[in-house]
Amino acid sequence: MFTPRGSGNPPPVRRDQVEPDQRRSGRVEPAGRGASKPVLFDAVLLDRDGTLIEDVPYNGDPDKVRPVPGAREALDRLRAAGLRLGVVTNQSGLARGLFTAGQMRAVHARVEELLGPFDTWQVCPHDERAGCDCRKPAPGMVRAAARALGTSPQRCVMVGDIGADMTAAGAAGAAGILVPTATTRPAEVAAAPAVVADLPAAVTAILARAALVTGPAPGPRRGTVLVARSDSAGDVLVTGPAVRAVAAGAERVVLLCGPRGRDAAALLPGVDELIEWPLPWIDGDPAPVDPDDVHALTARLAAVGADEAVVFTSFHQSPLPLALLLRMAGVPRISAISDDYPGSLLDVRHRAPAGVPEPERALSLAAAAGFALAPGDQPTLRVRTAGLPAPPSRLGRPGYVVVHPGSAVPTRACPPELAARIVRVLAAAGHRVVVTGGPDETTLTAQVAGDAGLDLGGRTGLAELAAVLAGAGALVVGNTGPAHLAAALGVPVVSLFAPTVPYGQWGPYRVPAVRLGDAAAPCRDTRATRCPVPGHPCLAAVEPGRVLDAVRLLGVPADAPATTAGPTGAVTSVPGPGAPAVVTGGGSSR
Repeated sequence: MFTPRGSGNPPPVRRDQVEPDQRRSGRVEPAGRGASKPVLFDAVLLDRDGTLIEDVPYNGDPDKVRPVPGAREALDRLRAAGLRLGVVTNQSGLARGLFTAGQMRAVHARVEELLGPFDTWQVCPHDERAGCDCRKPAPGMVRAAARALGTSPQRCVMVGDIGADMTAAGAAGAAGILVPTATTRPAEVAAAPAVVADLPAAVTAILARAALVTGPAPGPRRGTVLVARSDSAGDVLVTGPAVRAVAAGAERVVLLCGPRGRDAAALLPGVDELIEWPLPWIDGDPAPVDPDDVHALTARLAAVGADEAVVFTSFHQSPLPLALLLRMAGVPRISAISDDYPGSLLDVRHRAPAGVPEPERALSLAAAAGFALAPGDQPTLRVRTAGLPAPPSRLGRPGYVVVHPGSAVPTRACPPELAARIVRVLAAAGHRVVVTGGPDETTLTAQVAGDAGLDLGGRTGLAELAAVLAGAGALVVGNTGPAHLAAALGVPVVSLFAPTVPYGQWGPYRVPAVRLGDAAAPCRDTRATRCPVPGHPCLAAVEPGRVLDAVRLLGVPADAPATTAGPTGAVTSVPGPGAPAVVTGGGSSR
């Protein structure tokens, strides 16, 4: 049987009635096949002034070039690891006439004399008035550097000292590491996905993250592996790369999930069988522990006949209760991340550093358990797209902007009034706007869509939402499951991110994204599910115009000329689609 009768389980489904795409044919190649080795990073892009060398404003004199401490040794470590290096720098002094192109080339020659060669130099010669798409925080130079290095932005990491560097990296889909200086604003530090003390520390972090997810060389397939990831849809989706790694090295994969993650689990490639069972030590709103239910779960786990188990958890959860049941079910080998002493419950007790993105944290456990992504598979989120329901015909052609205002966790939801203003501003700028929400959010989506957006509230389960998102130009959403679904589909995200959990861990992974919201709000790192500060200030202060700017920064074109908003609109005029995108929270004269 696909799932047994029992508390929290759907009706039984025969194994031969399972969707074919959910079985091994879900495009997870066996170990040893494929064209390329999975890589986390293969290029490092660096800001020039303040990151590689001391910041001398508008410098055209090679004699004033001074590397930051430890720069040469740090860069040589990257070169020795086989990583390609590029420089991505704003040089508005050219447009201002403060130095010549020849003087700039002389400065760059001196930089290479002191720090070694770089594989590409990307320079924006414009000032902030030009409206170009290369000047950071625009992502143009990051994309150009990736092309010059023969890779993609998703396989690059950008190191810089101001918020504009991080915004440019995120909008291109690259990772970002901030190395603050005395001129870096506190708000920029708070909003950065990762922060380290200096350039050598950034290099150490890059190499450590790459090593963390590197699994063993392909070997013989192991038997049946039970993987567990209980929690919400977003939690299941970010575990997808690790599940694929297990699937690449196992004959059969059985996934234990909870009711809130079941629909997401059904979309993961590499899963042969699902078991849905609520776990009272994981669920956010748990029922009392029922001994009969625990005994039934133990019996169900024993019936799997697993040769081993890998228990995936979030950083604040314990795998040990489930590990105990797995031991009682006779599973001979169990792997998990555990800070608590596991006694004899775990065979592989893995430690993962704090702050790494959740997909990499899960991949690191898979690697510790002896599983690696198949050659040709890369560490990105993925879902099955074959077999998705057809999107509503009234969506029209692809390129619309989806606004998803709700969330199962109130602190992460966009305030309804703000979401409605965002829809009106996007529509006034010429974008087609689609508003989505679950069955219990129809009142919310109707309010948000108004007469400016297409209301699909209550009509999109997770598979239907995936079909809608697949044609979107961008998604505007809080820190909730649809953000990770968009990332799995490669759809850019405007992330209205409440800072109750770290953005570097839970932000959209390896997809173009722009973060908005007050990253230093009092709710920061509280993990609160209900807003502890009246008025939801971390998101309520976001101006809808900044969402429009972010959509433009992500390169999503409008479908029609901009119009003046009506009496209920938040603006009286909107710049045309060709106007420059300006996302504040970072940047300097350079």
